[in-house]
Amino acid sequence: MSGCCENKHFDGLSESYRRALWAVIIINGLMFIVEMYAGATSGSQSLKADALDFAGDTATYALSLAVIGSTIRTRAYASLFKGISLALIAFSVLTMTALRIMGGVLPEANTMGIIGFVALSANLASVFILLKWRDGDSNVRSVWLCSRNDAIGNVAVIAASGAVAYTLSPWPDLIVAFVLAGLFLKSATSISLQAMKELKDDIHSSSVSTGRTQ
Repeated sequence: MSGCCENKHFDGLSESYRRALWAVIIINGLMFIVEMYAGATSGSQSLKADALDFAGDTATYALSLAVIGSTIRTRAYASLFKGISLALIAFSVLTMTALRIMGGVLPEANTMGIIGFVALSANLASVFILLKWRDGDSNVRSVWLCSRNDAIGNVAVIAASGAVAYTLSPWPDLIVAFVLAGLFLKSATSISLQAMKELKDDIHSSSVSTGRTQ
């Protein structure tokens, strides 16, 4: 669908977009399993944070796919739900990381680096798959933002692995986990604000239409 990256109102009604969503759903679902296992075995909090993000993305991408073709209000409510879910993931990461600080366990830097590269490759693939649909309504835009943020987060995890190996300290891993939580909160705010604006505009349009028919 050419030119849809300039269309702020693109609502996902495209077979190619549906296929793209299915592809990134599969990629994110597989990476959640891989990265959560790696995070648990390596003791890396940033890998666990990124794994939770993969899980959240898998669920929200499936929701995005389910509401394609629905009313503006339904898609906006779905986006609002995704924003709230992303905020909850952020608070979960903050809580787990704060608890991890008390343990002071040094994560395995090699595992962090290897899995970080694997996750980055997966997210870059998702980013390129979704590139032509990076703009649109809140439902479409939320998918792009999640994939873009994931790629940024993977670079941070890779950098943290090098810092952990160099300093022999768990703090780089913990700091990246906190940064990822902040990134999740920022995206949650952006998605939620756009969704609420769409809801407000839809309610206003409905009121105007009702007034004209009376």
